[in-house]
Amino acid sequence: MNLLWRTILHFWVSKRAHRRATDGLHPYDVYSTSYRVLPTDIDILGHMNNGRYLSIADLGRFDMLVRSGLWQEMKRVGWYPVVQSLTISYRKSLLPWKKFDVESRFIGYDDRAVYVEQRFVFEGEIYARLHMKGRFLKRSGGSVSIEEIQGVVGDAPHDVELDDWIHTWASDVSLPSPKRDAPSEWHSERPVHRR
Repeated sequence: MNLLWRTILHFWVSKRAHRRATDGLHPYDVYSTSYRVLPTDIDILGHMNNGRYLSIADLGRFDMLVRSGLWQEMKRVGWYPVVQSLTISYRKSLLPWKKFDVESRFIGYDDRAVYVEQRFVFEGEIYARLHMKGRFLKRSGGSVSIEEIQGVVGDAPHDVELDDWIHTWASDVSLPSPKRDAPSEWHSERPVHRR
């Protein structure tokens, strides 16, 4: 429930920041949002739960969409974002009550998806880093083409280019299309223990 209140709070703050912005924010800029490690974020080891990073990263991406003006445009044309895959690497623990920033940036796209990098930063130092592959879907059905996205977002600046490992990672972790079967079959003789 606390994430619902956080979402509402950050949506309000992001909308105000978007209204105040006069310097022409661009989707490829880095968007930084401040958070604090709350008691509800803590696991039994006394630091921020690894799953909470993913939830807060959602808020950071949402903030980026709102402040860049993309959220309003997406609502107008009937699009919404979905995560296809992501990976996160943890470096240091975020402890209770620490104030940290989530820095989010579009890092490019390929022929089917967009990519975002996010960093959890405390006192200027990266504590965790996340890479996300996502798509935009249409409320009327179907997915948004990269050409349609380019029409809204624009071409990537010349200094923005996807690293080769991103393409390899995206391919290696992908699951079959929802139109194909994806049975849960373990390639092992080990039994599945059910509760």
